[in-house]
Amino acid sequence: MKKILTLLSAAVLASCATGGSNVKPYTSDTCILTDNKLGSMGTPVTKVYGNQEVKFCCKPCVAKFEKDPQRYLKKTQ
Repeated sequence: MKKILTLLSAAVLASCATGGSNVKPYTSDTCILTDNKLGSMGTPVTKVYGNQEVKFCCKPCVAKFEKDPQRYLKKTQ
């Protein structure tokens, strides 16, 4: 019983960490905002909005994105 609870807990935590199993991966290798190559400005930033994973080249892009996310999320469709 202890093993089952441990496995169940691990599965729940993994689901929370990824935003759930319905999260669509961001497949581009460029920033959704600037089209800069991911990694060109340091470690890319990854966020989940709704059910869509999004990646940014830097933290300032996240703030700009959050002012009008629907404008940029169109790129993922």
